[in-house]
Formats: sequence, C-alpha cells, structure tokens
Amino acid sequence: MGKIQTKKFNLWFKSNHVLKDVDFEVKENEVTAIMGPSGCGKSTLLRSINRMNDLIIGCKTVGEILFDGQNVYSADSNVYDLRRRIGMVFQKPNPFPKSIFDNVAFGPRIHNTAKGEKLNELVEKSLRGSALWGEVKDRLHESALSLSGGQQQRLCIARALAAEPEIILMDEPCSALDPAATLKIESLIGELRGQYTVIIVTHNLQQAARVSDYTAFMYVGELIEFSETKSLFTNPQNELTANYINGKFG
Repeated sequence: MGKIQTKKFNLWFKSNHVLKDVDFEVKENEVTAIMGPSGCGKSTLLRSINRMNDLIIGCKTVGEILFDGQNVYSADSNVYDLRRRIGMVFQKPNPFPKSIFDNVAFGPRIHNTAKGEKLNELVEKSLRGSALWGEVKDRLHESALSLSGGQQQRLCIARALAAEPEIILMDEPCSALDPAATLKIESLIGELRGQYTVIIVTHNLQQAARVSDYTAFMYVGELIEFSETKSLFTNPQNELTANYINGKFG
C-alpha cells in the first residue's frame, strides 16, 4: 500500500462536482506530479489530502483518502495532527510578517515540539533543508518580507520542514517565480526526494517530467492516467494524455 491512496474519491463544492471517482496511489519517499489544464481539479485533489478544502463552505466528499492505511476523512481523524504530518506549500510565497527565524520556528512553537537550543538547531536544519541557510544565516532576525520571491518560497518550504512532516504538498510552487528561482526550487525538490513524500501540482509539463518519479494526468475532475513519469511522457496509454502532452489543448 502506498503512503497515500485514494479510493473512489469524489468532491463537490455545493452542486459543482469537482472530483469524480479518483483512484491513485502515492509511493513513500517519491515525487509525484499532478498535471492537467486549468480547472481540471488538480489543486482541489492536492488540498483534499490534508483536508484544506474543509475550510470552504459547501464542500462535500464521498470515498476515501488513506494515509498510511487510515482514512483521513473518518470521524476520529485528527485534522490538527494531519496537517502537521502533511505540510503545504502554496502557489504564491506567503511568509508571515515576522523575522526569518520566527517564520521557521512558528510550527514547532505552536506544536510545542522544540524549545531553546533544540529550536535553534531545528531552524538551522530546516533552512539547510530548503537550501536557504547560506543566504540568510546572518539575517535571521530581519523581516522575512525583505527576501526575494524565490527566497520567500524556500522559506515557506523551510517552515513546512520545521514541523517535521512526512509528506509535503506543493501547489504550483514555481508559478510566481522567475526561471532562476524556479531552478533552485526544482533542485530542492530533487534533494527532498528520499527523505519526504512530495506531491506537486504543476501546469508545466516540462517541470513534471524533470522533477517527478510518477505523474498523474487529470481532465475535468477525472484521473485519466497515472504511471511512472518516463512511461507516461514517452508512451501515454490514453489519447487525451497524448494530446495534452503534444500541446493539442491545455
């Protein structure tokens, strides 16, 4: 069984049926990309994994999403703990209006998992893990808002790492960044592989091909095809997938 597994998962926002019988499995410590045209449901699927969609009025789900074999939508699921174990990095960098240090320390302080020297060590470890330590080690008490856009996104990744998650969800993390910053984020995703399970939503086919081990292609709320990335891009089994990869729509 995979780290994450969906079983006939459906989601509605009021009367809008956004996800339709989605079945797929995410392997542990691999990078999985979800791609597809705008409005196909890929970000909604990503946010379903740690129940971020619960915050939207009128959201209804049917089916299961299993995390280590346990349904995250069961009545006894602890959403607070779920979102600690499954971190989230959003499309646009969203650092808190605090210092660089306080941004990274925010999660451990809230969850009461580290204090004093242990907290200092965790902040450094997280910033190293997001390939940002060398750039900010002498600026830890400066405002996070003073960083560039690419640095802010890596800070948000460091903030997610500091909560010591098992899974990191990334919702188009490079869409607001320039090519140089995008390259750094993609390189970082490669470094996170093997330590974390990473699921990334991207509208960029080349990015999916570069960074992921497995790729899912979605269209109008349905999971059309899911396989190893190399296989999906070189030998797609569905005509819709082939047409999307070949740029016939998007």
